[in-house]
Amino acid sequence: MRVLVMFDLPVVSKKERKLATKFRKYLLDEGYVMMQYSVYYRVCNGYDMAKKHINLLENAVPKKGSVRAILLTERQFSEMKLLVGDPLEIEEKVNSNNLSIF
Repeated sequence: MRVLVMFDLPVVSKKERKLATKFRKYLLDEGYVMMQYSVYYRVCNGYDMAKKHINLLENAVPKKGSVRAILLTERQFSEMKLLVGDPLEIEEKVNSNNLSIF
């Protein structure tokens, strides 16, 4: 299962840029992988773990902007079509074959 986080944060003022950077750093520190500049995902072992990470996200989001999270199964994620460009190197390293099911 994967948690996909999409966000659009204001970055007009210095304070807003700092908060947006802090949020992106939080995502990386929590094991999220950047798919695009404002789209990150994290691999989770099951629904309960994914819900836990969404609850943690709720405490870390900035007050302004738009942040959305969606849960995707590995099958749903694998059905995603890349319409233009190449997959990122990190995307090739993190795939469902690397997951351990307990």
